[in-house]
Amino acid sequence: MGNTNLKPKISTGAQDPVLKQAELDYMKIIEQKNRERVQKLQQISRRNRITGFAIGAGVFSIYLYSIFAVKQETFLDDFNEPVKVQQ
Repeated sequence: MGNTNLKPKISTGAQDPVLKQAELDYMKIIEQKNRERVQKLQQISRRNRITGFAIGAGVFSIYLYSIFAVKQETFLDDFNEPVKVQQ
């Protein structure tokens, strides 16, 4: 088999690139901004869940009220069918 197509191994010797202090500082700034963004998204997600549960509870309560109200209606209980007239 031809091993010529494989990429060379990365050495972990003294030739590793070293990041400059400015690059490290920039990475810390980006990480901090990312943490803030994640916290903001988590707060929005929490608010959305609370709103969804509130709307769902409102819809469910209206549904239950309408079912309960329909069960109490008795106007059709006293309804007599008209007598059929034969011609």
